[in-house]
Amino acid sequence: MIVYQKTKLEFLDDVLSNNVEVIIQGLVLNKLGRKTAQPEINSWRNSMMYMNNVLMDTKIPDDSGVSIEYQLPHAGMRIDFVLTGQDEYGTDKAIIIELKQWSEAIATDKDGVVSTYLGKSLQDVSHPSYQAWSYAAYLQGFNETVYTDNIHLLPCAYLHNHPDNGVLTSAHYADYVAKAPLFLKSDAVKLREFIRQHVKHGDKTGIMYRIEGGRIRPSKQLADALVSTMKGKQEFIMLDEQKIVYETARKLAAKSSDEKKHVLIIHGGPGTGKTVVAINLLVNLTKQGLLAKYVSKNSAPRAVYKRLLTGHMSRSQFDSLFVGSGIFTQTKENTFDALIVDEAHRLNRKSGLFSKGFNQPMEIIRSARFSVFFLDEDQRIAVQDVGSEQEIRKWADQQGAEVHMLKLESQFRCNGSDAYMAWLDNVLDIRDTANPTLDGTDYDFRVLDTPDELQQLIFEKNKERNRARMVAGYCWPWVSKYPNKKGYKPFDFDLTPTFRHKWNLADDGGLWMIKSDSVSEIGCIHTSQGLELDYVGVIIGPDLLLHNERVVTNALARAPDDKTVHKKKELLKTVEGRAQLDLIIKNTYRTLMTRAMKGCYVYCTDPTTAVYLRHRISNPV
Repeated sequence: MIVYQKTKLEFLDDVLSNNVEVIIQGLVLNKLGRKTAQPEINSWRNSMMYMNNVLMDTKIPDDSGVSIEYQLPHAGMRIDFVLTGQDEYGTDKAIIIELKQWSEAIATDKDGVVSTYLGKSLQDVSHPSYQAWSYAAYLQGFNETVYTDNIHLLPCAYLHNHPDNGVLTSAHYADYVAKAPLFLKSDAVKLREFIRQHVKHGDKTGIMYRIEGGRIRPSKQLADALVSTMKGKQEFIMLDEQKIVYETARKLAAKSSDEKKHVLIIHGGPGTGKTVVAINLLVNLTKQGLLAKYVSKNSAPRAVYKRLLTGHMSRSQFDSLFVGSGIFTQTKENTFDALIVDEAHRLNRKSGLFSKGFNQPMEIIRSARFSVFFLDEDQRIAVQDVGSEQEIRKWADQQGAEVHMLKLESQFRCNGSDAYMAWLDNVLDIRDTANPTLDGTDYDFRVLDTPDELQQLIFEKNKERNRARMVAGYCWPWVSKYPNKKGYKPFDFDLTPTFRHKWNLADDGGLWMIKSDSVSEIGCIHTSQGLELDYVGVIIGPDLLLHNERVVTNALARAPDDKTVHKKKELLKTVEGRAQLDLIIKNTYRTLMTRAMKGCYVYCTDPTTAVYLRHRISNPV
């Protein structure tokens, strides 16, 4: 949506009136229906003065188009400033300018990420060049007018307060700066020359209005590039029932419409190939020209599967295909052809830090003609999780959608052993099964006496394929997140003189599990759920005790900042609340202990629990 659109000459007049920020504020309220905080108003006032200085040049045509706060369709992001016109050959050009008021930034070792002060705190944010490039890549990949009318998009960033100290232009960010040139405090003339180079004539064709009216559909170029990434990727080959589920989903997507929506619920336990089907479905539907997205609440599956798909860590043109589950709160009905929801059991009612929206399953079903939910209700590991067949069916009925259900049952994880999965459910008292022991299974399950033994075994197994990691229940506070004044980060796990480790997430984010040096960190449920290893080492903390053939859970033993048991003291006051917390803790360890293909090794902080687990390997209750 275009918020502010005028000619260059009209824009200069608005700035000269010393009222440009009030004009933009009124348009944002009128067109987007939202009020604006004072810091953003101040940023408009300041940044528009700098853009005014850049554009006060007679060689930049007065009838060039100026668009401010253009909202990308279906993305929830806004482009700060766009200048439109034609070059000397009559080619339509749109210069996308990301504006920042930063006066300093700190480099990070993350791809396309820097740190800067927002308010009073230092925060990780996208590099301005990456941000501008990603907006252009989104329009080039999905806006039909842009790619069929051959509108040339030229992204760049202008940091009018930031000195040229080499931080933002270092080699680490060179690829993004090459895609979207960076103009700093002393570069106003260079930005002016950049604009003059590409815009020789005014906007004669209403470029932004045409983009505004463009259909949102994946371009053939993007679809072909996505398909090519799948070639030769063994991890995405579908087997047996996975192929049946995939073809069924494809057929339902093809026949879904505004008048007849379809919802497909796919049940599948750990290792049954839910994500394999989801990624194949995303690629195929995009190839067909359908607007589809892969959705997951946790960022880790999105980050890892993008990495496996593209073959590199850096961000790509495919980023906008992988989204979180909380972005559909304001999405209009039937905006998308298909939404593919992985780890659907992790869906919440409310979205984000500010608890926006009404109900994530409902918002997803409303937003798409066809939605598919990959579900394992035994992996609901937080009090906020509402993803269930019952919940999805309720909202599908409310939206008038026809519901279909399929199952993925073949076990490709845990050495293909359904018996191990059933034994684990039995031992953790999740359900009664016919597998009271592990006799007859060849899955490598061991209970170790010390954390040092666990560490040694995982380190050794990791040498094979970098696919062994240690994980733990959330019983240890994340103290390393808060370094002291000298920058020292204490260890989160200090169990022995030689077992001293930190939680994951600090630097690697969702890619923790596949980073080469992350074997020395301890993973949590949020960076491991939905992902797969060869070997996993699990530290069972004091929140799960196995005594006298009984499983006893203790939510109060969880770390204070563990949000999965939010309001635990209040929940413990009721029978229903205690049952909910009990199941969450059991499901957490069930999920952690089913991450690996070949083996699971366990260390228990409670010795009695270790004795009981070891006993249960070969002895029934």
